[in-house]
Amino acid sequence: MRIEADTGIMLMSKRVSWFLLAFGVWSWVIWPVFLKNIWADQRSWQHGMTAFFGVHLVLTAASLALGTAIGILGIRGMRSARPDPAEQSTAPINAGHATR
Repeated sequence: MRIEADTGIMLMSKRVSWFLLAFGVWSWVIWPVFLKNIWADQRSWQHGMTAFFGVHLVLTAASLALGTAIGILGIRGMRSARPDPAEQSTAPINAGHATR
């Protein structure tokens, strides 16, 4: 059995691309602050790192990795996004005919 991959192009709207980028930025704003607060919590350290801190460290690392990947998708979507119909000019396109 042979499975062929779909190599078609996926297009995102600018709105979706901006949302993905904002999500990525939001992840990088929120999660480091969260980890700093967990670090300062007394439950994080008792003769070394506790499981409480370890779990939250893994959660933060995974969230930053996903936020980065999602933000990159947003950037790539913005770079290749087709123009919104509202932004396009309504002037007719000159099909190579000379105007006098």
